[in-house]
Amino acid sequence: MQLPALLADVLPRVAVVAAAIAVGLTLANLAVAFGAVRYVAGLARPLTGPANLPDEVGTAILATTASPTAGYGMLKEYRDAGVLDDRATLVAVTINTFFGFVQHIFTFYAPVLIPILGLKVGLMYVGARAAVSLAITLAGVAAGALVLSERNVGSPADADVDLPGGDDRPRREAVRDALAKTAGKLRTLVPRLAVVYALVVYLTTRYDVTEYTAFARPITDAVGLPSASVPAVATFAVDTTTGAIFVAPQIPGTFTSRQAVATMLVGGIVSFAVSTFKRSIPFQYGIWGARFGSKVIAVNVAAKVAFIGAAVVLLLA
Repeated sequence: MQLPALLADVLPRVAVVAAAIAVGLTLANLAVAFGAVRYVAGLARPLTGPANLPDEVGTAILATTASPTAGYGMLKEYRDAGVLDDRATLVAVTINTFFGFVQHIFTFYAPVLIPILGLKVGLMYVGARAAVSLAITLAGVAAGALVLSERNVGSPADADVDLPGGDDRPRREAVRDALAKTAGKLRTLVPRLAVVYALVVYLTTRYDVTEYTAFARPITDAVGLPSASVPAVATFAVDTTTGAIFVAPQIPGTFTSRQAVATMLVGGIVSFAVSTFKRSIPFQYGIWGARFGSKVIAVNVAAKVAFIGAAVVLLLA
């Protein structure tokens, strides 16, 4: 791939992601500067309390509903400040799962996928994905209750993190400081994103990363799906919308409603390899760096594969 073509592909992607990060971090910093944590954190106490996480972390968890970037950005701030160690951060990231899913209901599932699949199958599929996400979140709460203690968390009051309502600065100064924090983070994150995205685009252009879909057949055979599910799974691995368009005309007929939903869920499992490579690695590495970002990706993928696999078994039982 020639350098001009590579730059033409990479730069718009980096610009879009950088803009999203800038908005998310700015919102997070403004929320902290104006004391939103004090009012919002209590709403998440039923999750943070049993999970042995500080109440303030609940704001980052709930912020994920509006902007995953904002939620992850706030968690990074707490980890960098020593409020959360690596284990506590992984628990918080796991609890984030359902709240990140909620955002997609309004931006993708409701306006795009349900009209393609029809109301019945669309709601079944979205309901299954919602149940999986909620189960992962509850598993994160249970994990926090079992493995976290005071050794894994610190007090936000003792860390270098702005606390809600903790000062009497003029509004203009608070906004200026929030924007300065955002600019500082962008100077660190955007170059890293640009490098990772360039590598991703180069490798996906040079190599066919979807060849692994041949492994879908043993999976579909094992769970008792019809042979037509194999190309459906392969299509889902490349693009979720295209996969839904492929499956929809074959309901009823080739697929029952349950088989269609199970096929799409299996497609979701297989697609993690592509989506992780194309999206999760650049995003998570951009937020956390390679070492901890790899841990976040591993936990996310393992939880989703395990719980989606369980949902497929229940659907076809």
